Amino acid sequence: MSQITVHRAKELRGTLHVPGDKSISHRALMFAGLAKGTTSIKGFLNGKDCHATLQIMGQLGVTIHEVSPTELTIEGSGRNGLKEAEGPLDCDNSGTTMRLLAGLLSPQHFYSVLTGTPQLRSRPMGRIANPLREMGAIILGRKGGLLAPLTLAGTSQSPQLRGIRYEMPVASAQVKSAILLAGLNAVSRTTVIEPGPARDHTERMLQSMGAPLTIDNHKISVDPLTESLTPLNMTIPGDISSAAFLIVAACLVEGSDVELKGVGLNSTRMGIVTALLKMGANIEIANERVEGGEPVGDLRIRASELTGAEFGGRDIVTMIDEIPVLVLAASQAKGQTVIRDAGELRVKESDRIAVTAELLRSMGADVEERPDGFTVAGSSTIKGGVYDSHGDHRLAMMLAIAGLVAVGETTVTSAEVIPDSYPGFEDALRELGATVSAGG
Repeated sequence: MSQITVHRAKELRGTLHVPGDKSISHRALMFAGLAKGTTSIKGFLNGKDCHATLQIMGQLGVTIHEVSPTELTIEGSGRNGLKEAEGPLDCDNSGTTMRLLAGLLSPQHFYSVLTGTPQLRSRPMGRIANPLREMGAIILGRKGGLLAPLTLAGTSQSPQLRGIRYEMPVASAQVKSAILLAGLNAVSRTTVIEPGPARDHTERMLQSMGAPLTIDNHKISVDPLTESLTPLNMTIPGDISSAAFLIVAACLVEGSDVELKGVGLNSTRMGIVTALLKMGANIEIANERVEGGEPVGDLRIRASELTGAEFGGRDIVTMIDEIPVLVLAASQAKGQTVIRDAGELRVKESDRIAVTAELLRSMGADVEERPDGFTVAGSSTIKGGVYDSHGDHRLAMMLAIAGLVAVGETTVTSAEVIPDSYPGFEDALRELGATVSAGG
């Protein structure tokens, strides 16, 4: 599938399960590799990014059995059981894979090389490499060690890593996770201090596996492991980042009534729901529960009259990946929406500020690009046409959702990236009543 064509929808109705959470799927694979015994994972995201992590853990000596595309059993190697790979570790296009593995592998006793696509090799890695170097890790890379490929010497060529106290300049789950993972095999306590909320899947999962990790508000500390992590039996909740596209679609398409089952409701990821509620969205949360240490629930979304609002500050990090589809929602709301403090979007799979503004303007929306976000006039009539995703899966899905409310048909090119995070996205839209066709 290199392109999809979407027609304006009359209404969206139905009940769906969205794919498993990508962030949790990555972590489940890595942490299970450090456990001693068998971990069972259901709801694994069968996407390209997570498969990069799966392949790499196999290269590092972890035995993984695929019961089905979404169910795995993992025979952990224990805290000192990972093995040196015979070649470079290909992270494909996954920034999460590369950044978390840098933390996991820096204190290992062997040498590793992390590489990936040209797009991934252009993304900043200094934010994780520099604090790991403070811990004593030897990490080399392009552009003075700021870009991949990254070479990790391991402790065979240096002393063991030491714990540090690190105050993050910007809240980042990937940076926090990399440092904490390195801290599991350091010689003293490691503490990370967050300036605001960031995804806490790492802390939740490590604590449930018995790691010596403590949390005091935004201060997270981990002591070196003295024994292997305990394996888990877990069901990964539905990904709120994937659900966001269907939530916005149901809000925008007149007459819609959509229910999404088993979605992760982690407070550090709920920014998109909070933002849409602030704009007047008709969203109900039911059947709230905890599964595998993660809050989960069902969402019911009905067509809504949205009103513009302002967003910024600490709440941005809780919806950073969903901001492009929030901008689309804002283009259909009444009144102006302002989004600030989202400069992180410029170093994602694409410059999501520039490209989102460019794409929506080309569709007829009144979107102004700001250095760190957007100003959106709202109440725009958008038109179909042929639009390129720039190889960014979230922008490809945003364009497809825009096609549901656009005048005429909308064709999204470079759509083959969509399964990176949402395999079955087009089928989900069809199930809700949308007319979607795929092409070569």
